[in-house]
Amino acid sequence: MKIAVLRIRLYAPWVHSLKEKRMVVKSLLAKIRNKFQVSAAEVEDQDIHQSIVIGVAAIVPHKAQADSMMEEIAGFVEQNTEAEIVEEGWEMR
Repeated sequence: MKIAVLRIRLYAPWVHSLKEKRMVVKSLLAKIRNKFQVSAAEVEDQDIHQSIVIGVAAIVPHKAQADSMMEEIAGFVEQNTEAEIVEEGWEMR
């Protein structure tokens, strides 16, 4: 059993308050959790309006499934938000 961890940093230039940011983050996290049955949360920069850092974790049986799942999640995030993906990376633990 392995744990795959994905970290995505997004930039949302139109967000001007933490309330706006919270709405964007909450919606995106719910979509990720519902579609992929993974754990997802905002993991950094909670107090910075235009920066969103999302962490996703999933238990996978092998690396090939982790590769596929993390690529699919990253693509899903790109399609389901207007925010720009600035950085993306994942690892196995």
